[in-house]
Parts: sequence; structure tokens; C-alpha cells
Amino acid sequence: MKEVLILIDIQNDYFPYGRFPLAGMRSAASNAAKLLKRRRDEGTPVIHIRHISESPDAGFFLPDTRGSEIHDSVRPLESETVLIKHTPNSFAGTDLLEILRGLGAEELHLAGAMTNMCVDSTARAAFDLGFKVVVHGKACAARPLFGTKLIHRLFLANLGSAFARIV
Repeated sequence: MKEVLILIDIQNDYFPYGRFPLAGMRSAASNAAKLLKRRRDEGTPVIHIRHISESPDAGFFLPDTRGSEIHDSVRPLESETVLIKHTPNSFAGTDLLEILRGLGAEELHLAGAMTNMCVDSTARAAFDLGFKVVVHGKACAARPLFGTKLIHRLFLANLGSAFARIV
């Protein structure tokens, strides 16, 4: 089965020094970096997704800012694809589907942020498009709402109930 690793929005603004810090982002990025190294060593294709806000009122992921750059812990190699998106769904308005089809991808491994937004939206879209989906929960981080760990677990449980295998 042809697998592809997709790292979603592991960008500087989500870290404690950024404009929109997420709970557990450092730990998630560390786990994503380990996953990335393992997958690179195995020769798995890697795609990096980078969110750029189209509205200046967004406050984070603004164009041409350090905050919108992919974090150094998962820095893309020259040979790896980086796609820019403007919505939670990594397929919307990007060439992701065409690239995956070109690679012959069957199973997508997802990691990144936010569990309750872009990871969720991308996993559901991938499922709807016929891909098998694996979400690496320990390599994901959620928005600090009323209970970050609870939100993270609820979204992973929901994805695991129908859309993805959670590891």
C-alpha cells in the first residue's frame, strides 16, 4: 500500500512565542519530527501543508511573516512538496489531490495542527475522496479552548469512529 506523510500547519505562530499558541505544540512537533525522520528514512513521500491567512484581521499566519513559516523541527527538504492553503481543508484550493493521485497514494498519514480544525477537516476530506487515513494523535495539537486535552481526545475519537485509524 502506497503511503504518504502529510504534515499540516506545523508553523511558528502555533508555538509559545507565536501569535496563536496551541497547548502541547512543542510536544506534538517533537513527535512529528520523529515521525518525519522515520518516514524519510523509509522513503515515504512527504507533503508539508502551510496555512497563509488571506485576511489581515486573522492575526496569525500572515503572509511574509516568520510566524507563517514552517517550524524548524520539521523543515521541508528541497525534494519535498510544500502546499499553501487558505482554508482548514488541505485539499480545498490546492493541488493536493492531484499530487496524491500522481504518487499513487492509498493511505495518508496525518500529523500537525489543529486537531480540532485542519487535521480534522483534512482527514474527513481524505476519507471522502477514498483514501485510508491514519492520524498520529501524539503528533497533533489542539486549540486551547475549554479543555484542550478533552477536545483533542474527542476529535481523535470521533475521527477514529469512522474516518481514520488513530495511532
